[in-house]
Amino acid sequence: MTGWARRDRGWLLNWSIKSIILWALLAFILVIVIMVALLLYGKFSRAAEKNITLSMQQIVDSVGYNLADYADGTAQLYRAIEKHMLAEGEWSNTEVTKQLDIIMSSRDDIVSIALFNEQGELLRNYPEAPFSDNARVTEQSWFHSALRVSNHLSFSLPHVQNLYGSPYKWVVSMSKGITVQHNGEPMYVVLLVDINFKKIDELSSRVSLGKRGYVYIIDEGAGNIVFHPQQQLIYMGLRNESVEKALVSQVSYIDNVSGSKRLNTVKSIDNIGWKVVGVSYLDEVMTTREELSRYIVQVVGVVLVLAFLISVPLASMLTRPIRQMGEKMKSVERGDFEVMLPLKGPLEVVQLSSRFNLMVEKIRGLMHQNIMEQESKRKYELEALQAQINPHFLYNTLNSVVRMIGMSKKEETITMITSLSRLFRISLSKGRRTIKVSEELEHARHYLTIQQMRYKRKFDFRIEAEQEALNGYTLKLVLQPLIENAIIHGIEYLVDDGMITVSARLEADALIMEVADNGVGMTKGQLDELFRKPQQSNAPMQAGNGGSGVAVRNVHDRICLYYGHSYGLSYESEREEGTTARIRLPFIQREEEEGGYE
Repeated sequence: MTGWARRDRGWLLNWSIKSIILWALLAFILVIVIMVALLLYGKFSRAAEKNITLSMQQIVDSVGYNLADYADGTAQLYRAIEKHMLAEGEWSNTEVTKQLDIIMSSRDDIVSIALFNEQGELLRNYPEAPFSDNARVTEQSWFHSALRVSNHLSFSLPHVQNLYGSPYKWVVSMSKGITVQHNGEPMYVVLLVDINFKKIDELSSRVSLGKRGYVYIIDEGAGNIVFHPQQQLIYMGLRNESVEKALVSQVSYIDNVSGSKRLNTVKSIDNIGWKVVGVSYLDEVMTTREELSRYIVQVVGVVLVLAFLISVPLASMLTRPIRQMGEKMKSVERGDFEVMLPLKGPLEVVQLSSRFNLMVEKIRGLMHQNIMEQESKRKYELEALQAQINPHFLYNTLNSVVRMIGMSKKEETITMITSLSRLFRISLSKGRRTIKVSEELEHARHYLTIQQMRYKRKFDFRIEAEQEALNGYTLKLVLQPLIENAIIHGIEYLVDDGMITVSARLEADALIMEVADNGVGMTKGQLDELFRKPQQSNAPMQAGNGGSGVAVRNVHDRICLYYGHSYGLSYESEREEGTTARIRLPFIQREEEEGGYE
């Protein structure tokens, strides 16, 4: 596990389940809401930007269409003037004057109409006004355009009309060079119609593109600005436009002027040769995006507040059974094993509560079983101790000592008293539950010595042990009941002398101790009787009173209690052949620490 993972895990350990659920739920909702908000914001923002761009394009297109329509109307007027004024080369008769009156009265945007020859001499003008001496017709751009391309209607840049003495108006000149028949001879003339620029200004200036947005017009041929709402600043060089980019662009583009980003929308007016350029400032155009951002932030805030108000009670509801379980566990820690959890809540909580109740019930059962086993151990230990010092054994031994003293058998008397003393010393063993195998064999030797003298050497004995087995530990007082059983039920009824063999060896990881005799043996029924419980036995044999059946069962039960049922006591016996009692114990090389009797 990496250091980061360990730190993260340690950080989580300081949090309650309620806090983890609450904050995890809030974080999950926050992530989902933010993701949805970002997706919606991106989608709506792109849609808003597209709609705004489309709206700008539609406005500029509308201006272009209006200007184109106006130019078409003016061109039709021009053709009407050409038709009536130059009919059959006559431009000075009464009928021509009448037609021009009708045309001028129907269009208030026409300032004047004039006809010039190739040398720039005025042939006719309407309304009639004195021609200015300073007017240099041949130097005018509209005159050169008419001469350069004949039969082509051209539009000039806005300029101050200077052909007449007064008034001086801003006009756009339409000029066209045509050939007519006059007095039967072909003649090349230039027809000039000046229209008031005010009309074009109105069509362009009425457009609104935000608070600061505007529309301007450029000439596609030379790139000159035809119209600009701040025309004077343009002429003075105090304001610039990206005319070069507008000339080559057919779609919208963004430029940066004086630190402000602007959206430029372009529309060409083909019948005039002009381009309409709409300028919108992005910080105004994108107001919708900012409003959408604020709205989404508000929605996210409201969702989070609602999520918090929902998550707190939800987290409390989910963790309440776990908190209750924690309180019950504290009660169990204090020793109260009668607690039970109610089986209600979510499925997992019900299952956990059920297993908790089952665990507490099993703990109660195990505690009761442990108490019973401890009581049984103490009972068996006490019975084992009592079996070693029962009055009959002590009375018979002391009686034998008295007889030996009376018979002046000093050495035998000393031997018996010494064996009896060491027998009781090992039996008590300072209250220890386990003793070394060597001590248990020594205890068996002293017991056999005493019994051998009591029975007037009716049997002999030997003790055999592997050296490694002597260093192991065993429950104390497990051999004496088996030896007593061998003497009483095997050797005592023999006609010949008996033999008892006590041995200890290691077999795999187990300690094996055996007590074998060459006595009369036992039947299967007698063997079964040895291992029956006292309440199951039909004829119980009491230690010190005709047998040691209870003591034998005591040995087996003690071993099973301490080491489990894979260990214990077993018998092998044949009639007239003898009996072998085998004890199987785990091989233990250290003493158990437990207090006991002194």
